[in-house]
Amino acid sequence: MLGRLRGAMQRFWTPLATFLVRRGVSPDAVTITGTVVLCVLALGLLPTGHLFLGALGIGLFALADSLDGVMARTSGRTGPWGAFLDSTLDRISDGSVFAGITLWFVLHPELPYADWGTGAALACLVLGSVVPYARARAEAVGASASVGIAERTDRLVIALVPTGFVGLGLPVVVLVVVLSLLALASLVTVMQRVATVRRQLVGAGPAGRAEA
Repeated sequence: MLGRLRGAMQRFWTPLATFLVRRGVSPDAVTITGTVVLCVLALGLLPTGHLFLGALGIGLFALADSLDGVMARTSGRTGPWGAFLDSTLDRISDGSVFAGITLWFVLHPELPYADWGTGAALACLVLGSVVPYARARAEAVGASASVGIAERTDRLVIALVPTGFVGLGLPVVVLVVVLSLLALASLVTVMQRVATVRRQLVGAGPAGRAEA
């Protein structure tokens, strides 16, 4: 859904990436710094009810997610280590966002549908970790599982937009419904990936498994 936006953001960050590389800043440093700041925003602002500021700050740092990749390509330092680090820290960033939303519901039990919101946010947290794991595990066994309706960036945008607007007065029930639908979409994505990998590894028979 947001592929075009990602491409535009990569072009947008190119001048800054070039500047940082020339100053000796490493892509790894940018990856780690971005993750730390995003986690601080998510776990510091969202649970305490600063939903709009939290969503805005997280969104800005999420848009800068491609900066480290642009820096790596600019400096000729692309490789498996950078991809591994970026993917691993992305899981931490995503988890902190949904953990922050979960804690907001938990710490404010007086909110309408607080229990349902807690469950939905927690489901997003868990399933959001399973979605990329299913793809990584599939690739580890020689299969492909890039299918799905709930990719990482899509999940963050879908969660953060209503979260921010709830901070401006949007009814809480809207966020609860969105989180519930997002959890369902994540579950469907996991099932799609499991079915896709099964067709590749089991449906093709022993010969197909050997070739994979």
